[in-house]
Amino acid sequence: MDKKLEHSFVELLEKHQNIVHKVCRLYTNNQDAHNDLFQEITIQLWKAYPKFRGDAKFSTWMYRVGLNTAITLYRKSKRTIKTQEFESVSFKIKSEDYDDTQEQQLKLLYTAVHQLNDIEKALVLLYLEDKNYSEISETLGISEVNARVKMNRVKKKLKTVLNP
Repeated sequence: MDKKLEHSFVELLEKHQNIVHKVCRLYTNNQDAHNDLFQEITIQLWKAYPKFRGDAKFSTWMYRVGLNTAITLYRKSKRTIKTQEFESVSFKIKSEDYDDTQEQQLKLLYTAVHQLNDIEKALVLLYLEDKNYSEISETLGISEVNARVKMNRVKKKLKTVLNP
């Protein structure tokens, strides 16, 4: 590939890499799996980049490739390998003034989200990113009405998990 295309890709990837990290965080339970998924998504983005037409925003296209890659690998790994829980490898700095309320809420949210199926996880991720239903439907390849209906069902499901 030519250097201009390569430079353009690297620049866009660096600018929007948090999208990939968010997808990785949602579909992995430990840092090694996160790194592996990040690498795989980056490879798939690079392979697909020459075909990127610009019909959608780069970030929307990146979500779509990232989520499709994560879902494909998640389904494959679900059949073969169990991953280690993320909390067992995370480190915390203890302090007397430390308020872990937000951390506990995030942990509870991630626990609840991990119980959702792959499409529901993607919906929650995009919804929490303040994507409108038009962008969500375009990213996931479903109709806008279907995205709204699925999101309402996911909200009800999460409410029952978070407020038993």
